[in-house]
Amino acid sequence: MDIVQLISDVGFPIASALAGGFFVFLTLKFILDGVLSEIKAHRALAQALDNRIKTMNNEVMRIDIMLCHSYGVNPDMTRMSRVDDVSDIRKD
Repeated sequence: MDIVQLISDVGFPIASALAGGFFVFLTLKFILDGVLSEIKAHRALAQALDNRIKTMNNEVMRIDIMLCHSYGVNPDMTRMSRVDDVSDIRKD
């Protein structure tokens, strides 16, 4: 369907409103695609940092347990259970 036929069928105001709506749609799509890619990049960065923090917590806890064992001190079980965000459910 060409432009002249569309204008003669629906009128100039409606045809111009459709064209304007289409350009608004394209503009919003372009902007949101850029924002979405930035959000995905930031989410990947946050997940990588979270993974590093969990790894560091586990390494620090492992070193703490080794030092407690080498010095003959009982390790703090409540602190060990907080590393994985769970409470110590053992009843010993």
